[in-house]
Amino acid sequence: MYRHNENQLEFENFGLPFSGKLRSDNRWVKLAKLIPWGEFESSYAKTLKNSGHGPPAKSVRVALGSLIIKERLRTSDEETVEQIRENPYLQYFLGFKEYKDKEPFHPTMFVHFRKRISKEMLGKVNDAVHKKAKSKDDGDDEQPPVNKGKLLVDATCAPADITFPTDLKLLNKAREKTERVIDILHKPHKGKKKKPRTYCRTARKVFLSVAKAKRLSKSKRRKAIRKQLGYVERNLKTISKLVKNSSLTLLSRTQYKDLLVVNELFRQQKWMHEQREQRINDRIISICQPHVRPIKRGKASASTEFGAKISASLVDGYCFLDRLGWDNYNESGDLINQVGAYKDRYGFYPESVHADKIYRNRDNIKYCKKHGIRLSGPRLGRPPKDLSMQTELKKQAWQDEIDRIPIEGKFGQGKRRFGLSRIMCKLAQTSETAIAITFLVMNLEKWLKVFLFVFSNSSESSLFGILFGEIKAKQTRNDCRQMQIVGSKC
Repeated sequence: MYRHNENQLEFENFGLPFSGKLRSDNRWVKLAKLIPWGEFESSYAKTLKNSGHGPPAKSVRVALGSLIIKERLRTSDEETVEQIRENPYLQYFLGFKEYKDKEPFHPTMFVHFRKRISKEMLGKVNDAVHKKAKSKDDGDDEQPPVNKGKLLVDATCAPADITFPTDLKLLNKAREKTERVIDILHKPHKGKKKKPRTYCRTARKVFLSVAKAKRLSKSKRRKAIRKQLGYVERNLKTISKLVKNSSLTLLSRTQYKDLLVVNELFRQQKWMHEQREQRINDRIISICQPHVRPIKRGKASASTEFGAKISASLVDGYCFLDRLGWDNYNESGDLINQVGAYKDRYGFYPESVHADKIYRNRDNIKYCKKHGIRLSGPRLGRPPKDLSMQTELKKQAWQDEIDRIPIEGKFGQGKRRFGLSRIMCKLAQTSETAIAITFLVMNLEKWLKVFLFVFSNSSESSLFGILFGEIKAKQTRNDCRQMQIVGSKC
C-alpha cells in the first residue's frame, strides 16, 4: 500500500514542541526546496507491491531524503535514524508536518530504500536538481550558441568491501561453507546414519601452514591449491549424495545462493589449475558478492581494484554518472554517449572535451570533428614543421591538462569526503544505488556552496553600504562643524 505524500507546510508553520520556529536559511531547508520530490512519486510507487494489507509504505521523500542524509553525514543506518529523531530540520527535510521524538522507521528499512530507488531514478533526480540549480544561477534569457562549455570525462573504480582475494583463500572459504551445508543436510539423519567425513581439521592445518608462510614458492602454492580443490570436490560430491535423502529447503536463501556460487567457483579454479592460467571470464573473487569483478587500473597504489567501474562527466562543477558496470570495459567507448547526453541536457554541443589519452581514438576524433568539438590532447600523426605552431600546440595541450584536473578532484571528493572509496552494500542493486546517491549528494553540495557564497556576498555588500553611509554622514557633520555654517541643516 502506498499513499501519495501531501504538500508540506512552510517552515514557519512546522510544529515544534517548544517555542520557536525553523530558520529559513538553514541548509536542510534550502535543499528541501531544491529537490522536486513530487516528480518521482509515480515511478517510486511502481516499485511497491500493492497488496492492500499492512501499514502504508514510506513516501519517496522519506526514502530518498534518508539516503541523502546518510551520505551527507557519513553515518551508519542506526546513527542516521537517531540523527533524524533528534533533529527537527532533518524531519522537515523528510516532509514531516511536525517534530516527533521517536524513530521515524527501523534502520533495516535502508535496505528496502536502496532496492526501491534504482540508479536510473537517481539519474533523473540528479538531472532535475541540476536543471533547477542552473535555472537559478544563469536564467533562460539568452539563446544557446552552437557550441559552448567544457565537458570533462574520466573513469574510476568504486571498490567493494571485500578482503583481498587469493585463490587459496577463496577455496578455503568455499570448503568451510560446504562443510556447513553438510552439517545441515545430515542433521535430520543424526544417530541413524554415519556422518560423511570432511577432513575439516586436516584441511584447516594444511591451509594455515601455507597461509602463514612468509615466503611461498610457486610450486608450494600450486600444491596447496590442488589439495584445497580436492577437499572442495569431495564435499560437493557428498552434498549431491545427501540431497537424495534430504531436501535443499533445509538451507536458508543465503546458504543456497552460496552453494551455487561455490559450484561455479570450483569449476573456474579447477580449470585455471589444470590449464595453468591466471585469467578466466566472469571470474568470481568473492563468495558473498559474486557480482564483483577485478578491474585493472594500472595505478601506482594498486594495479587492480575490485568493485564497480564507473564513467562520469563533469560540467561547471556538476558531476553525472554516465555508466556503471561490474565487468571491466574500455571507457573510450562512452565518449560519444557522454557528448550526446551533454547535448540533450543543455541543447548544444560542448566547445571542448577534456579526457585522457585512451579517449583519443579515431572514432572519437572523427565524431568530435564532425560536430565542431575540440578534443584535448595532441593530434594524431606527425607534428607540424612550423616551430611556432608546435609551441602553440604544446601550450594548448598543457592548458587542456590543467582544465581536466577538476574531474580528478571530484573523484577525490567522492572517495575522501563521501563513501565512494568503499561501498559497504552487499547486493549489486543496493551497491549501484549507493554509488549513484554519492553523485547526487556531491551536486547538492555544489549548489549549496554556490548559494551560501552568493548569500554571503550580498550580505557583505549590504553591510558595507550601511557602514559606508554612516561614515559619510559622520564626515559631513564634522565638516559642517569645522566650517561653522550657521543656519544650515547638515
